[in-house]
Amino acid sequence: MSDLFDLTGKVALVTGGSRGLGRAMSLGFARAGADVIIASRKLDACEAVAQEVRALGRKAMAHACHVGRWDELEGLVDAAYAAFGKVDILVNNAALSPVMNNADMTEDFFDKIIGVNFKGPFRLSTLVGNRMVKGDGGAIINISSGASLHPLPLVGPYSASKAALNALTSVFAADFGPKVRVNTIVCGSFNTDMFQPGDDAKARMAASAKAINRVGEPEELVTTALYLASPASSYTTGAMIRVDGGVP
Repeated sequence: MSDLFDLTGKVALVTGGSRGLGRAMSLGFARAGADVIIASRKLDACEAVAQEVRALGRKAMAHACHVGRWDELEGLVDAAYAAFGKVDILVNNAALSPVMNNADMTEDFFDKIIGVNFKGPFRLSTLVGNRMVKGDGGAIINISSGASLHPLPLVGPYSASKAALNALTSVFAADFGPKVRVNTIVCGSFNTDMFQPGDDAKARMAASAKAINRVGEPEELVTTALYLASPASSYTTGAMIRVDGGVP
């Protein structure tokens, strides 16, 4: 069974890979044998995780990129293919999750949320997915949120952008199949810097996890990501898998 989760020889590209869930997945893929491209806005933070990947005996590349900026994504993909020749696993993890009254939302901030959470994954999946189809195939994993299924008033644009990301999963699963599998992980509240216990809206989200009454740890997402990235999920595509502690 361990061979099903073996990523030896694979290359993973993780956006928002320098911290939180992205860092946990980057290191998890490396432990399973993959080389990793870590992308986020701050190069020094990406390089710190890249060093952790190299310490595990894998190759790594750090790349500074704002996922919400359409033109920067082509540069990211070109750099990835120049360095490794391929991308086998794409994880659209970068996200912007402000808590704000809708009446206080500015157009600029609204556009930033949609850009990072929806426009960026659309563009990046298109760029990488089409190359995967022409090559040996691959897996795309979208990191969504329970807020896409259970929206809260203070995270309206965020909830809507993640619901749109859920829809993209079905679109690209059909578009890129059968060589490329596209799936979504719907996350609950995890113990990262995006979740602050003093934050009322997010605290209510965490408290709603009735079955397992706590916030998740980043490492608890890694096994699901490994499943979707690996041959273990060879017949799974267009799926949404909830990892949320049992939100009703």
